[in-house]
Amino acid sequence: MGAYIIRRLLLMIPTLLGILLITFVILQFVPGGPVERIIAELTGDNVAATERISGSGSDLGNAPDPTQGVGQGNITSKYRGAQGLDPEFIADLERQFGLDKPAHERFALLLWNYIRFDFGESYFRKVDVIDLILEKLPVSASLGMWMLLLSYGISIPLGVAKAVRDGSKFDVWTSGVIVVGYAIPGFLFAILLIILFAGGSYLDLFPLRGLTSDNFEELSLAGKIVDYFWHLALPLFAMAIGAFTTITFLTKNSFLDEIRKQYVLTAHAKGLTERRVLYGHVFRNAMLIVIAGFPGAFIGAFFAESLLIETIFSLDGLGLLTFESVINRDYPVVLANLYIFGLVSLVLHLISDLTYTWIDPRIDFESREV
Repeated sequence: MGAYIIRRLLLMIPTLLGILLITFVILQFVPGGPVERIIAELTGDNVAATERISGSGSDLGNAPDPTQGVGQGNITSKYRGAQGLDPEFIADLERQFGLDKPAHERFALLLWNYIRFDFGESYFRKVDVIDLILEKLPVSASLGMWMLLLSYGISIPLGVAKAVRDGSKFDVWTSGVIVVGYAIPGFLFAILLIILFAGGSYLDLFPLRGLTSDNFEELSLAGKIVDYFWHLALPLFAMAIGAFTTITFLTKNSFLDEIRKQYVLTAHAKGLTERRVLYGHVFRNAMLIVIAGFPGAFIGAFFAESLLIETIFSLDGLGLLTFESVINRDYPVVLANLYIFGLVSLVLHLISDLTYTWIDPRIDFESREV
């Protein structure tokens, strides 16, 4: 197993390199980079999709007046909208964003910095990227971890119950409920919850913004816990409504496959109780396929699935941060998020493989090629 772990760790290096390289190349061809964004702000043509960035704009205190040199004749610029601006001003912007170097030098410097977990500074927020990510992490961590615990904690026992009662009324009506929940988009359900319970048109029972109240620090420990879950209830429910279906049916089908195998009949013939057979024998084998999907569910809960929910409930987390960074061409934040989530995903996949061997000792990764 030690050799397998070393091979997997070594394979993470080219995988992360590929993620960064592909993303870096794509960003070189995306129109409207950071320089164009500054030019658009100066010329009044800024069409950014979001204005929520605090401290928007670059630190241009030492840059020359952008209108200087306008009378030097027609100036051809590679940047759209830069006609009439001083070339020195454009050059200063390029130096500020590190775009004055060739692409291969910038990528080599990026790799060297990322190896040391130095993600640089945000283009438009004037703060270190790692500090920005750590600032937004608690929101995404709260949503992601509680959603995973809630969905797995309900879906696995429900899937086992449905497998044991396959074809019964309980199996039919629970399938109908979770399929309907899966069919409802999370963001639409979030809007419905706001209308019904957050002061929209009916009741005003839950807060609409943030994860804590303004007086959170003044509350007792019990009060802080209640306040935290009070704020978390609606966004968590909106995110989790569609998360039960896949895990529940996956668990049910895995259990049905195992229940029909010979070793289960043998266990029953030996007089073991139903509970002992299910949780002592079937459970370990049936959970392998569920464990396989955990890394993807984890990353999705922290990033992809939380974007719209964070926007609707005004929760400033990693999903919203990355979206705003893409829209506003804040490339250091975009690349750092992809690097971190890629690294976490690879580590989780390795942990999943190690969990396989713990649940089923018959699995031997050493005997196969990676």
